[in-house]
Amino acid sequence: MTLRICIAQLNFVVGDLAGNAQKIIDAAHTAHANGAQLLLTPELSICGYAAEDLFLRPAFIAACDDAVKTVASALAGLKDMVVVVGHPTGGGSRTRSVAVQQRFNAASVLREGEVLATYAKRELPNYQVFDERRYFTPGEGVCVFEAGGVKVGLLICEDAWFEAPAWLAKEAGAELLAVVNASPFHVGKGDEREQTMRERVLDCGLPLIYAHLVGGQDEVVFEGRSFALNADGSVACRAPSFEEKLVEVQVESIGGVLEFAAEVLPEPTPEADLWAALVLGVRDYIGKNGFPGAILGLSGGIDSALVLAIAVDALGKDRVRTVMMPSPYTADISWIDAREMAQRLGVRYDEISIVPEFEAFKTSLASEFKGLAEDTTEENIQARIRGTLLMALSNKFGSIVLTTGNKSEMATGYCTLYGDMAGGFAAIKDLAKTTVFKLAHWRNAHDPYDTGANPIPERIITRPPSAELRPDQTDQDSLPPYEVLDAILERFMENDQSAEDIIAAGFDRAVVERVTRLIRINEYKRRQAPVGIRVTHRSFGKDWRYPITNKFRA
Repeated sequence: MTLRICIAQLNFVVGDLAGNAQKIIDAAHTAHANGAQLLLTPELSICGYAAEDLFLRPAFIAACDDAVKTVASALAGLKDMVVVVGHPTGGGSRTRSVAVQQRFNAASVLREGEVLATYAKRELPNYQVFDERRYFTPGEGVCVFEAGGVKVGLLICEDAWFEAPAWLAKEAGAELLAVVNASPFHVGKGDEREQTMRERVLDCGLPLIYAHLVGGQDEVVFEGRSFALNADGSVACRAPSFEEKLVEVQVESIGGVLEFAAEVLPEPTPEADLWAALVLGVRDYIGKNGFPGAILGLSGGIDSALVLAIAVDALGKDRVRTVMMPSPYTADISWIDAREMAQRLGVRYDEISIVPEFEAFKTSLASEFKGLAEDTTEENIQARIRGTLLMALSNKFGSIVLTTGNKSEMATGYCTLYGDMAGGFAAIKDLAKTTVFKLAHWRNAHDPYDTGANPIPERIITRPPSAELRPDQTDQDSLPPYEVLDAILERFMENDQSAEDIIAAGFDRAVVERVTRLIRINEYKRRQAPVGIRVTHRSFGKDWRYPITNKFRA
């Protein structure tokens, strides 16, 4: 007995029901021509993950139901082939006071034009970026279907993180578990998935195949990296990360035990994963939303340099434009390094001085500011002039502005509303400053996209970071050393350690209290920041939901 499975590790677009359906149909025809008897598509493949409050619209659910029927009808001629399609289903009525619903995160089993079964996800995640209990009702059933003579138990994502759904499928006769998924990336998540699924197969004694989504959707990225585990927990298949792929997996009965046979790619390094996630996140946000390209302010500093390298890898040099906007405090080396980097990558580079505008602002405000010393007000004016110029170019030419702020700055408010925070997409919003440096070194040492360039001039990486908004300014004039700041940020913001716990770990009390206070008082700024790519297990945004108006002090 041999069962040939194809994992459709594909990149879908939320709400593009016709396009997603056609992608599934095309994959099924290709897989069938290659001899596959079972095609697995990711969780909610019909509508894309996650459709958020579109799930609350009955018309959307009805359209998804119609799309499933369209796929089933289009596959009627594929003899002896089973296709699993993820989709929402159900509905109900809504009033002003109450929502009455039986709406499910489901997957349907299709064969030769018919819907054989529909399985509703039992375990609904409601943590980190997940809000599934807002939209769905937990399922109660079990789904076991036959493909190529093998009884397959169907699970959806979170189901496989618990013991009961797998055991229920086994008790219903399953010989193999098929898990369809859409699980957002963060650094280390791929290893975590494989380890958790290993625990599942060792617990229930069944081999498992894991079909995972790939692509960017607003602030989250899905890395693919579908895989299969034999019943002894060994990895029998590992698909590529961050790329679409129809992955062929063969199942054979050896001595009465089902075993997989497929290609096992090596595990990527954390830095390679991180870079690929950022590149895919930028490419998909810009591409799926129809922007012709990207524009960013190139300062000669490390953050804008890294964003430029990401943007060029994502879009190509012809779709990226840079603007250097020197102020009275811009160092000569910033001009030199910015020009050199733009030249290395072959992008358009322009210089627009902000000195005339800055002087005009100061003249206009002279009577109001009479007798007052210059302070952060004048610094912020410079940042806001730059933001206005970039947004004007964006409006005129259509390219989206990529902001260049990092997580350390967003945490502490070391950024200017309507200045360097002005833009449409924040590529490195979830990167701590120390990670920015590490990733810049990594990108200079690796060329994963065959651009042939060592993009970031070494001096940009090694010089002390500075906003260059006053004479001889460095970031460390206003912030603790980044190694200290980022360590505190990780403990407090990402891992929910208390200030006292952090102090007990050896950090200076005054520094800890200062950093945690800055995180607290700058929530109002972060709420006004553009969306950006989530690459840690806790990012500012959906993962972090603290009230702006808040008097609690621990």
